[in-house]
Amino acid sequence: MNTSYKTGCVLCAQNCGLEVEIENNRIVKVKGDKSNVRSEGYVCRKGLNIANHQHNADRLKYPLKRVGSTFERISWEQAIDEIGAKLKGIVEQYGPKSFAYMGGGGQGCHFEAAFGVRLMRGLGSRYHYSALTQEFSGMFWVNGRMHGRQNVHAEVHAEETDFLLVFGWNGMQSHQIPQAPKHLLRIAKDPDKFLVVIDPRLSETAKVANLHLPIRPGTDALLMRAMIAIILQEGWENKDYIEQHTSGLDEIRPLFMGFDAREAVHTCNLDFEQVREICRQFATRKSCLRYDLGIMMNRHSAVSSYLAVTLEAICGRIGVRGGNVFHGQMMPLGTHTDERDPKTWRTVATNFPAIVGCFPPNAMPEEILSDNPERLRAVIVSGSNPLRSYADTTAYEKAFSRLDLLVTAEMAMTETAVLSHYVLPSRSAYESWDGTFFPMTFPGIFFQMRRPIIEPEGEPLELGEIHLRIADRIGLIPPIPETLYKAAEEGHAAFGLALMDFAAKEPAALGAMPFILGKTLGKAKGSVHLAALWGMMQTVPKAFRKNAARAGFTPGMGMGEELFQKIMDHPEGLWVGQVDPEENLTNVRTEDGKINLAIPELRTELEDLDSAHEEAALTPDPVFPLVLMAGRHFSMNANTLMRNPAWNEGKRDCTVMMHAADAEALNVKDGQKVRVTTEASSVEIEVEVTEMAKRGHVVIPHGFGMVYDGKAHGVNVNRLTKNTNRDWLGTPMHRYVPCRVEAI
Repeated sequence: MNTSYKTGCVLCAQNCGLEVEIENNRIVKVKGDKSNVRSEGYVCRKGLNIANHQHNADRLKYPLKRVGSTFERISWEQAIDEIGAKLKGIVEQYGPKSFAYMGGGGQGCHFEAAFGVRLMRGLGSRYHYSALTQEFSGMFWVNGRMHGRQNVHAEVHAEETDFLLVFGWNGMQSHQIPQAPKHLLRIAKDPDKFLVVIDPRLSETAKVANLHLPIRPGTDALLMRAMIAIILQEGWENKDYIEQHTSGLDEIRPLFMGFDAREAVHTCNLDFEQVREICRQFATRKSCLRYDLGIMMNRHSAVSSYLAVTLEAICGRIGVRGGNVFHGQMMPLGTHTDERDPKTWRTVATNFPAIVGCFPPNAMPEEILSDNPERLRAVIVSGSNPLRSYADTTAYEKAFSRLDLLVTAEMAMTETAVLSHYVLPSRSAYESWDGTFFPMTFPGIFFQMRRPIIEPEGEPLELGEIHLRIADRIGLIPPIPETLYKAAEEGHAAFGLALMDFAAKEPAALGAMPFILGKTLGKAKGSVHLAALWGMMQTVPKAFRKNAARAGFTPGMGMGEELFQKIMDHPEGLWVGQVDPEENLTNVRTEDGKINLAIPELRTELEDLDSAHEEAALTPDPVFPLVLMAGRHFSMNANTLMRNPAWNEGKRDCTVMMHAADAEALNVKDGQKVRVTTEASSVEIEVEVTEMAKRGHVVIPHGFGMVYDGKAHGVNVNRLTKNTNRDWLGTPMHRYVPCRVEAI
């Protein structure tokens, strides 16, 4: 007889609720969970195919050690002993900057980060490499300047907006907000609302929009400057809002008042009167703006983020219903690490600062290959696959071969694991307690702690426990009295008192708290992640306590226990907090409490952002006359989480999309193999001739080229991306890669 469980999807950041049937320890049926108050039964085909993520031929069951060109199975004791000894020796000999942690939980499993970051810091390092700074560095950096904290970000209030303006976001496929396709279709079909999509190609979202502007690739920042100029020159800005809630407009106004917006729009290959009307409506209606990787991983990434926030601010659309609102957070996504603070670390060879506490993955190969005595020599990769996720696969392969120690903790034998010295099997998202902290709802704050619904095969551990065991071997955990273990068995009340007593007597306890909780309460509960959740609920920030009280939780000392128990009682997830919509702008944490519109560091780039400079910069290179969009969100990829290609059987899931005119010029036909070449490398791939592509612009999806059960499926687009093709914050320009295409 099948058993049904409430759980969540882990294949994108929306984590939609799922009802899963298990038979003989295998997922046999999946449907959307209508009792999940965030997703309300919505699910896409990725979530419906999680069985292909969970059950795959490359699952790891036992610790492995590289011996020559092969791997040998070893015990956990041997693995942890050898890794701990080597890691400790490297850091003692070369210093803490020789070690980096690459992880953080990805799309569905964030609890390992509490342990991975603590291991890193226990060794004195600050080098945390994460996907957060692969894609969003410009946005986070701008948040820090304009909102006062890098992890304070305003997202669209799609439920109440009347006019949604989209830059480089394909929400019909990539989601990025809860139930995105549902909201996009509702807005587009409502005669009183309007959806505008600005995207070079006719994406799935552009197809359903009320208006699609096929912008010239790489000119989004120029268009935004033009739009702000039009609004200010026409006097459409919200003067009362600007006076009350912003500062610095007088300082930046000259950048826009004398700007030739008409010529800029022409350079973007768009119609000026059409753009002018969009500006008028955005400035005068209940509007909001959504931008995504189409501009975050493109030319002028940080400037584009800055201009987007400025556009929202001058129209009075930040912190108001139907505009761009600050979501409540149970736990902040990343920390605030201002590069102007001398305590903020930078990379040794490339000089990139930490943004939200993380470093750009594209810098890692150079940090390993550097001749600097403090270069990276040891890396732990946890729940991540840089050999397929990050730019320049060739550079990563060369760099990883030079490491003194590469450890990969994963559920499957990934391309990164194959290059490692040690491979440690982790439990999957459906074999462990876990959850995420993506803050994407308003005004409610949602949380779901997934529980194990499948028994693991072999000896995999929760990722957090793997970090804990390494930390214990190195000596990062102070001696724990037996009384604390006994108190953990007695119950939370007894354990809480014993823990406070221990922390008061042991100076090293606070710095090792995740590990102490994992060793004691984690042992009692059978999960270090569950122990971390309990500890987290006892120490949630003051702002969240206020939000939890609005959601009905009892203020005071017992709130943490009440939150923990309610989370345990609701496997489908629940609202754990409620923000005050009328006080949304109190989230701005600048010195003057206002949105700061002037960022001196961007002034030169803004001044040069005009038609003449852009025309010169965008002149095609005869050797690489086309622009490659390296990475495409669509329903047939899920980063590198779906290794088994069976879920796309019968579909064209990895092609290079090309406009008919480009195909004709190259004398290639739909379905024919072509060679795509960039500065980095070449790949051979099937061409797909389609109206969705823009002339001069070709598209290859990410998340393919993985070797599954001994055979590669599709092409790895990151073989074509150069890690040095990046901006000054380390963000790779994946959406603007010069290339050429040739018939084979």
